Parts: sequence; structure tokens; C-alpha cells
Amino acid sequence: MPLLTLTTDIGQHDFLAGAVKGQLLQHAAFFTIVDVTHQLSPFNYPQAAYVCRNAIKNFPSGTYHLIMVNLFDEKPEHLLLAEHNGYYIGCADNGLLTMILEEVPQKVVALKLDKTEQKNTLYCTTVFAKAFDELHNGKPIEEVGDATVSIRVKNPLRPLLGNNWIEGQIIFIDNFENVIVNITKEEFEEQRRGRSFKIVFKRDEVIDKISDTYADVAEGEKLAMFNSAAYLEIAINKGNAAGLFGLQGFSEKQQQAQQQYLNNRLFYQTVKVYFD
Repeated sequence: MPLLTLTTDIGQHDFLAGAVKGQLLQHAAFFTIVDVTHQLSPFNYPQAAYVCRNAIKNFPSGTYHLIMVNLFDEKPEHLLLAEHNGYYIGCADNGLLTMILEEVPQKVVALKLDKTEQKNTLYCTTVFAKAFDELHNGKPIEEVGDATVSIRVKNPLRPLLGNNWIEGQIIFIDNFENVIVNITKEEFEEQRRGRSFKIVFKRDEVIDKISDTYADVAEGEKLAMFNSAAYLEIAINKGNAAGLFGLQGFSEKQQQAQQQYLNNRLFYQTVKVYFD
């Protein structure tokens, strides 16, 4: 049975997550549904891209991925269905797709929405499920939807680079309040070029080495490491770094707020690495 992962921002406080699965199984009962998360923060594209990108790459080729995040950023006329590197992705045409893939998908089509139907989450689920069913039954993606679609593109949130520094944004805070920064190990080492470094956050907190595990430092001490997705992580051994340091995830909505307010907040949303 093919796998279908489900990633949403709808939470699990009401019936909707279960109802989405019910609709999927009504129209495509052959799937084994795997929950990634339903707890993504609304409107937080960098967080959603980080979670989806690093979940998707661990699934086998041929897996279907349904990403229902910010479905109604604008009044939708269509949804997107993409084929990329051997897997299929269904999502809204809101720019998230290119943020996840970090490039334009190899193939993408628009799934038209019936103008007479109410555009809600369950109707969108049905549209995706029927498209997945057609793919599973052998129909080429070009015949499932409109291949002439021009999709909305958003660039991934990248760290800022200088000759002697790299500045990243906090894109995720995990269940242990460890802080994930959008600097990968590859980017870090490429910019470092063998030099010593200082990781600086919240104006005066400094870390000058990379740990392999949380136990590399004493209980209650701060550390930096590269997590299982190879992203820079700020943590406290048996503590909660986000809460204790007052760090917050990057937010596009805050980015659009008044500039002075933003400047004050950015000290708590960014991590800078200096190289000597």
C-alpha cells in the first residue's frame, strides 16, 4: 500500500484532522496515512518549509505528501499537485512548495476547484484525494491537472553572509524548547573555512564550540550542535533554551510590523556566527 504523509496547521483540538483522514480514505482507501504534524504555526512559512523538507526526504520514492498549510492565504481558484524526485506533493499555490523544495518542481499541475463548491478544508481534501487516486491508477500527472499553470514562488529563508560572519534566523523551536536556526552544517563549514568562531545570540550569549551530544556539557549549560537534519541548534542540557533565553521563532507577520518594534525583536529571533 502506498504511503501518504499528512502535514497541516489545523491542530488537533477538534474534529478536522480526523475528518481530513476520513475524506482521504473515502476517495483513496488504498493509502496508509502517516501523520507528520498538525501543529504547524499558522502563516509561518519558514517553519512549515523546514518541517516538510526534512520529513519528506526520509520517505521512500513513490510516497505521496499532502501539505495543508495556509490553504486560504488568498481565495483559491486551484490547488497544486507536483511530481519531484520520485514523490508527489499536494499543497496550496501560496509559495510554500518552492520553499520546501528550494527550487521549482520538476512537474506541477493545477487542480481546478469547482466554483459552485464551498472552498473549505474538507472540499480541498477531496480534490487532492481524487487526484492522488488518478495518479495511483496510472494516469500521468500532465493529465490529472492543468500543466500550463504559473505557480507562486517564494524563496527559502536563507542566512545572511559576510566575509567574517553568518547570520541566521530561528525557524523552529522543538518540544524541548531547543532552538533551530536556518544555518546548515554545510553552510557553516563553507563560511567558516577552518577558522575559529563565536556563536552569539541575545546580544551577549556566546558559544565557541560545536557539541556532538547534549551530554557534552554540564547539566544546565548551553551548547550548540547540528541536529539530525544538519541544522544549527542552540540548546541547554536538560533545560529549555527558548524559554530561558527569551528566544523566538522568525515570523513573517512580525517582519511586516512597525520597523522599530521589529528591530527590538530581531535580537531574539536571530543568531550570528563570527569567524576569526
